[in-house]
Amino acid sequence: MMRPSRPALVGLLLMLALPLMVRFFFSAAEKYYLHLLVQILLWSFIYTGWSLMGRFGLTSLGHGAFTGIGAYTVVLLWNFAGLTPWLGIPIAVVLAVLVALLVGYPCFHMRITGHYFALLTLALTEFVRLCIVGLRDYTGGSLGTQPARHGDGLSLYAMQFEPDRMLSYYVALALWLIGLAVWRHVDRSMDRYALDAASQDEDAAASVGINVTREKLKITALSAGMCAVGGAIYGQYQMYIGPDTIAGLGLSLNIVFGVIAGGMWVMLGPTVGAVFTQVLSEGLRVTIQGSTLLKAWLGSAALALDTALYGLLLILFIIYMPKGILGTLIEWRQRSAAEPPGVAPSARKAEA
Repeated sequence: MMRPSRPALVGLLLMLALPLMVRFFFSAAEKYYLHLLVQILLWSFIYTGWSLMGRFGLTSLGHGAFTGIGAYTVVLLWNFAGLTPWLGIPIAVVLAVLVALLVGYPCFHMRITGHYFALLTLALTEFVRLCIVGLRDYTGGSLGTQPARHGDGLSLYAMQFEPDRMLSYYVALALWLIGLAVWRHVDRSMDRYALDAASQDEDAAASVGINVTREKLKITALSAGMCAVGGAIYGQYQMYIGPDTIAGLGLSLNIVFGVIAGGMWVMLGPTVGAVFTQVLSEGLRVTIQGSTLLKAWLGSAALALDTALYGLLLILFIIYMPKGILGTLIEWRQRSAAEPPGVAPSARKAEA
C-alpha cells in the first residue's frame, strides 16, 4: 500500500483549512469566496471526468449531455417521486452510462474517430437539450427548474446544503479528491497502456490482443458516470438547473476548453483549468457589471463576452500551449533541471 507523499499531505491540509482562512481574512465576503471555491472544485471533478477520455484521443463534445442527465434525473425523481438524491444519483449514473454505451458502441465498433466522433457527440448534446426543453411540463423547459426545498433547505436526506457554504465546500472537496483518485487509478492501470496503444494505431493494438472497442467503452462509461455525478451535485448545490447552464452545447465547449487550458495529461491539469475558467468568468462578470462604458458599447452582447474570449483563448492554447498551463510549466521545469549547471555552452566555447 502506497503512502501519500509529503507535498500531497501538505496540500490536503491546506485544502481542509482553506475555508477557515477565507473566514478569517475575508469575513465580509466569506460566502462569495466560498461559493467560488465550491464552483472550482465541482467543475474540477467534471473536467477530470472529461480528461479521462480526452487524453486518449476521444474528443467528446457531448459531455454536457451527461451532466444534464445527471442533474435532471436527480431533480425530477426528487420533485415527482420523492426519491432522495442518495438513490437518484446512482440511477442517474446508470442512465448516463447507458446513453454513453448506446452512442459509443456503434462509434467504436465502426471506428468512428476524430472530428466525426466529435460531431456525433455534439449532436447528442443538442438532442438531450431539446428533450429537456420539449418536456417543459416536467423540466420547466428553457426556463429551467429547481429541486423542491426540504424544510429550511439544510437537509442530509435531500442533499441540500445551500444555507451552509462551509459544508458545501467539504462535500465538493470530497468529490474532487474522489475524482483525483479515479484519475490516478486509471493512469496506473493496464487499461491506460491499452488505450494509449489504441489511440496510436488501432490495428496494431488489436494485433497484440487488445479489445479496442471494450477498452474505449470502459473509459467512456467511467467518464460519463463521473460527469453525471458532477452534474447532479452541481444541481443540488445551485438549487437550480437549466438546459443551457447544465446541459447545453456551450457547457460542453467550456468543459473542453477548461481541460485543454489546464492540461489534460496531468492529474491536476483539469483543476488548474477550472481555476482559470472560473476566475476568468468571475473577473469578466465583475468588470462588465462595474463598467458602464462596456455595457453601453457592447449592450446585450456583453453577456456572451466570456464565451467569445473562451473561443479565442482555446485557439491560442492549441497553437502555443498544447499541453496546457500546468503541462507547460512542468515541461519548462524538466528542461531547466536537465540543463547542466555551470557556465553556458557559448561561454565555454569562448574560453576555449
